[in-house]
Amino acid sequence: MKNLVSAACGLVVLFFGTARVGIAQEQADPNLTRLQVSPSGRWLQYSDGRPFFYLGDTAWELFHRLDRQEADRYLDDRAAKGFTVIQAVVLAERDGLGTANAYGHTPLVDKDPARPDVRPGNNDDYWDHVDYVVGAAAKRGLVIGMLPTWGSHWSSLGGGKSRVFDVDNAREYGRWIAARYSTDPIIWILGGDRNIYNDQDRQIVESMAQGLREGDQGHHLITFHPRGPGRSSDYFHNASWLDFNMVQSSHAARDHDNGRFIRHDYELRPVKPTLDGEPRYERIPVGFYLKGMNPDDRFDDNDVRQAAWWAMMSGACGHTYGNNSVWQMWSTDVSPAIHADVPWHQALDDPGAAQMGWVRKLFEQYDYQTLRPDREFIVDAPKHGGAHVRGMRSDDGALAMVYSPQGEPFMIDVSLMRQPRTRASWYDPRTGQSQALHTMDSVAFQTFTPPSRGRGNDWVLVLESVK
Repeated sequence: MKNLVSAACGLVVLFFGTARVGIAQEQADPNLTRLQVSPSGRWLQYSDGRPFFYLGDTAWELFHRLDRQEADRYLDDRAAKGFTVIQAVVLAERDGLGTANAYGHTPLVDKDPARPDVRPGNNDDYWDHVDYVVGAAAKRGLVIGMLPTWGSHWSSLGGGKSRVFDVDNAREYGRWIAARYSTDPIIWILGGDRNIYNDQDRQIVESMAQGLREGDQGHHLITFHPRGPGRSSDYFHNASWLDFNMVQSSHAARDHDNGRFIRHDYELRPVKPTLDGEPRYERIPVGFYLKGMNPDDRFDDNDVRQAAWWAMMSGACGHTYGNNSVWQMWSTDVSPAIHADVPWHQALDDPGAAQMGWVRKLFEQYDYQTLRPDREFIVDAPKHGGAHVRGMRSDDGALAMVYSPQGEPFMIDVSLMRQPRTRASWYDPRTGQSQALHTMDSVAFQTFTPPSRGRGNDWVLVLESVK
């Protein structure tokens, strides 16, 4: 057994031992790695009770495609834009077992999950690079939503031609990888774009989950990323290891109502948090997996904003953004997937990414974990299609938010605010700016007309009680 010292990250790794001292132990705040479900069962928080807003970005090929300088560039950008979780796959989708990473390394010996290709030395194997990226994320206050493997490596879909996992090595691999990153800021994401098609699929996933729990002694949260459109709750809601649900509302059509996915999970018992882990991506062709898809018709920032706000107003504990060029870290020297058209480093500045930070910005201005979806509060508004208006209100009536995706007017029962006076303001999801409206008596009904109307003119009404 030999020690590996990473000068870049200050990590000490004990290969095939029981411990790996991670970057998290060097943080001023040890709670960075301690995430848990809130007492209400609806949200995520740090172990000291501080709220944690899950704002994810799908960077599936981060470990596999980027070198360290590129990874730093990507992480700097996402941290600056307000993301909190980076969803990335260790055994990647795009020939992640056979095609080497930026340094010429693959993760497994002979594609065997029971034999991670770990080479004692000086930062000179696939896992050293994963260590570096995990540490670099932690230094920027980011949590890695780590997929131990993409689903093609365990699923029976397509006859299981790409499967390398079985029940035994899934548990062994899960135990090993969880022990390696037991002290780092990680959320485990099982699944990897696959559903459960038979008992063997279920047993492999359950076995890997058991291995993860054994490897990190339950230190990290676990969820499941299903194939789209799909829901983890359809397979694992009652599983003891599933801490929160994840849906994939996917990329089929404009105005595809992902709020209904969230509402389905919100109403389940036992109560668990839920979020959309893969909604429509910016730049991806609309309905990319459907016949007749037009590669020139692509989702834009309006589409990703609508999905984010619909999900939050339906009770999600956060949201995930995706960009068709960024998830695959596409550059012109490799073949594109799903008609990627702009190199990843340019696509970082597509407008939808910054606008996701403004979702988080508004919620964190308030005690947002007191909010819940409220159907009675909105008494008259569009309830179907792209203009569907949704809202949330706190039980004590101190705070409410209403989202109008196309600037359509809506009527509110203001008396539910439960204080003599209510202050109203408009929040612009495109710019992150607020503008005061007026303060009114908290009585009867009030119709609100957003400042502009039509596709791309979405608005959030914020109501605050004042005595």
